[in-house]
Amino acid sequence: MAKVLLLDVETAPSVAFVWGLWDKFIPVSQLVEAGYTLCWAAKWLGDKKVMYGSVYEHGEKEMLKQMHSLMEEADIIITYNGNKFDLPILNKEFILNGLTPPAPYKSVDLLKVVRRQFRFTSNKLDYVCGALGLDTKVEHKGMSLWVGCMDGDAKSWKIMERYNKRDVKILEQLYEVLLPWIPNHPSVPLYRCDESLACNTCGSHNVQRRGYHHTAVGVYPRFRCKDCGAWGRGRKQAEDRKVTTQLVRAK
Repeated sequence: MAKVLLLDVETAPSVAFVWGLWDKFIPVSQLVEAGYTLCWAAKWLGDKKVMYGSVYEHGEKEMLKQMHSLMEEADIIITYNGNKFDLPILNKEFILNGLTPPAPYKSVDLLKVVRRQFRFTSNKLDYVCGALGLDTKVEHKGMSLWVGCMDGDAKSWKIMERYNKRDVKILEQLYEVLLPWIPNHPSVPLYRCDESLACNTCGSHNVQRRGYHHTAVGVYPRFRCKDCGAWGRGRKQAEDRKVTTQLVRAK
């Protein structure tokens, strides 16, 4: 079975000298400190345990090694805006700390799914989860939480840990709801070398034949998963509706 990892990264903001607050371009010469990873939370799909690492508790190097090790095990990684934020952030941290790229994995970014398939009033994780009746984020006081963590405040770090872990829990809830809506989801059965009929999205064998899937060159049996609701098709053409294709040369 594919190993599916859900993860979320929290970062510190960059610090710079500025003369104003509106629409300013900040040159590198005014940068005081670049942003960095404060902490991460992750869990394996279906497991109850939520793992956590932070610069406060583990130190930068150890925190990153732990995350790198988890990514090495993963076949599929689930994030929310991870393709543009979490994963490039981690890659930057890895190379800065002398770590090589983790083993190749498939990325499923749920923000891309939400933007492509729906038109919610807001695409923020907290709003989408609330609209779908799922759990929502931990409430906090805003930027002061991040500043407190940067200053080493123990109470701020406790809140940040709860906040980070909750994000991964609601990410899993959202993933399970969005499963049948995810186009081109990595094929779960392929990771277990399973030749029997199974749902391409969740790997369940509880599938039902529902009509045909037509392509430019053939007709295939179409199936719907009775567990996650995703649609799929067989790999071989339908024996009961074979078609003959012919190339017509233009005159």
